Amino acid sequence: MTQKLKTALVGVGKVTDMHARSLQNLNESAFTAVCSRSRGKAGDYAARYKVKAYTDVTEMVSREKIDVVIICTPHPNHREPAIAALEAGANVLIEKPMASSLEDCDAMIGAAERLGKRIGVVSQRRWYRPVRRVREAIDAGKIGKPVFGTVNMLGWRDEAYYKSDPWRGTWKGEGGGVLVNQAPHQLDLLQWFMGEIDELYGLWSNLNHPCIEVDDTANAILKFKNGALANIIVSNSQKPGIFGKVHVHGDNGASVGVQTDGGAMFVAGMSSILEPPVNDLWTVPGEEPLLPRWVKEDAEFFNSLPDAADYFHERNVEDFLRAVLENRDPLITGKEGRVTVEIFTAIYRSTRDGSPVKWPLKPEYGPDFDGRV
Repeated sequence: MTQKLKTALVGVGKVTDMHARSLQNLNESAFTAVCSRSRGKAGDYAARYKVKAYTDVTEMVSREKIDVVIICTPHPNHREPAIAALEAGANVLIEKPMASSLEDCDAMIGAAERLGKRIGVVSQRRWYRPVRRVREAIDAGKIGKPVFGTVNMLGWRDEAYYKSDPWRGTWKGEGGGVLVNQAPHQLDLLQWFMGEIDELYGLWSNLNHPCIEVDDTANAILKFKNGALANIIVSNSQKPGIFGKVHVHGDNGASVGVQTDGGAMFVAGMSSILEPPVNDLWTVPGEEPLLPRWVKEDAEFFNSLPDAADYFHERNVEDFLRAVLENRDPLITGKEGRVTVEIFTAIYRSTRDGSPVKWPLKPEYGPDFDGRV
């Protein structure tokens, strides 16, 4: 019989329902409680899922003896509830991105290490079949050494999207724009495929969204410690929403890639995933004819799922729960989650300073929020 962990959620925003359904479905989970600063919202949410409602994280974890807490608050508000949960005795899984600042990342990682608890970050696209295929090809040496990577994520966010929550499109409430909210999945995959980063030169701008304070477009050039290079282009300025792609090119001339998003950009709690993720580039010698079959099989599997977004969130949550039970690291640790925050922080700083930013990045404590404001 599978051992069950007592689980709980913090935050009742749009993404929380996917996590609630995961915690209800997984054999490793005994979904127990939800916490929100609003007593009314916590009560309504708890009644819907037949769990207990709280307005204080420490009280919830202590009273219910919670083993795992998932943090689903807006990005700048991850630190306080995460540390409270850790200090009360729980392990913590955090929705992407880990935080909007390196200071918050380090505070959460430090607390987990000090208290001997697990901390992980949500990046569910790592469980996509075509994403796994890219990583396995790299690990198997099928492209030789990765020498050049690209991220292209072009989409659209309209004014109604930003008005759907009061914190969206603001430095204080969201911590950034396309870099902080839409791009983290692709940024995570790039660093997972390519390795440790050495330096980055980048620029960000707001091209056609006067209704918001934050970036809607950014690009960057990266150099990795192994000598590889990469290019990042991300934007919320192209109607109606086009694609998200991550490609890796090897020193033997072979290339592999995945289109993680297509048709329109997914919005948790507001839309469905329109097109299945597929390998859209594959020139490994001898394997080129396999690509059409993989595309067909992956699309059929994806389309067979009752709710693809739920399914892949559930795999991410499942991995974290099993990591706690098996006393091992989850696939996406807090330190890996921090790398994504380093990447977008470096782009903000590079734009401010007009120069490359070297790794590792340390927190800044100045008033300009790492060059954003």
